Amino acid sequence: MKTSRLPALILAAFAAACSKTDKAATAHPEVTAAISEVRVEPYTEYVGAIGNVVGRPDGTARLSSPMLSRISSVMVVPGQAVARNAVLVILEQNSFSAATRSAEAALSSAQKNYERTRRLVDGGILPRKDLDQTTADLAKARADASTAVRSQQLSVLRSPINGIVTGVTATLGGTADPTQTLVEISDPSMLDIKFNVTPEQASRIRPGAKVTLSTGQTGGGEPLGVATVLDISGAIDTLTHAVSVRAHAPATRRALRISETVFGQIAVAIHPQAIVVAVKSLVPDGDGFKVFVVDKNLVAHARAVIVGSKNEVTAEIIGGLKPGERVVTSGAYGVDDSTKIILPTNSAAGGA
Repeated sequence: MKTSRLPALILAAFAAACSKTDKAATAHPEVTAAISEVRVEPYTEYVGAIGNVVGRPDGTARLSSPMLSRISSVMVVPGQAVARNAVLVILEQNSFSAATRSAEAALSSAQKNYERTRRLVDGGILPRKDLDQTTADLAKARADASTAVRSQQLSVLRSPINGIVTGVTATLGGTADPTQTLVEISDPSMLDIKFNVTPEQASRIRPGAKVTLSTGQTGGGEPLGVATVLDISGAIDTLTHAVSVRAHAPATRRALRISETVFGQIAVAIHPQAIVVAVKSLVPDGDGFKVFVVDKNLVAHARAVIVGSKNEVTAEIIGGLKPGERVVTSGAYGVDDSTKIILPTNSAAGGA
């Protein structure tokens, strides 16, 4: 009797095992991930650009030699704070002294010639035109002497403002050309931010556009505040092939520093009714992107989407999603099609 029951028990055990195998085969893999609802809201389109803090043109002094000379001493380095009248560069003095002596001698000679000619003209010995000529010669000699004295004074380059040295091209023993800026000083209270963008990006930027500032070279740095675009250059830099955009930030969370690198999100367009998702919802898919749409059973389904534009936080979707649908956000890269989503303990099924 016991022997006759054995095949039935074996068959029952086999059927149970097959049932467990079928259930395991049809069960969805599970992944813990956050989800959020696709929403419609205003979306600001930005152009991201790396910029540098620079002195404003009306707050920057550029000093050069008054005449061709040589550099005797360089007293400052870039980044150094200087006070008004501080000595920056000293030019070789012999040539300036010689020019001053020569101009003073010429002035003395012109003065004597003028006085002699005037006496002779007053005595009727020389014509009036000779006095006119010596008068002109004397005026020129006085101007030359004044220029020589002023040049000698300027042979010691002094800071005209309290500021920061932002550039030094002067080198000890080097030639100083009047067309060459030897030292540049900027007033640290008068700063702008200069961004470099592509010509295509520049065509979309307008004066008055708002710029969201952060430290570093990406949008993930320390927030600094908001600037306003002042102007967009009408020329392309021949070396960088970029267009310069200048912005001004009247108030920032902390004082900006000359030559500091900042990142700017320059607003170029506002879309008032945009379908928006968190940028971390996007998963690269070939040349485009996909998201994982979560159904009412919390099962994720891959879906290709068309991205209009995106920034560091959000993305505008122009195709593939409808408002009210739910998509995976944090954890999207660990999800596959038909994955069961397990929500974090601090999230609700329909939460953001």
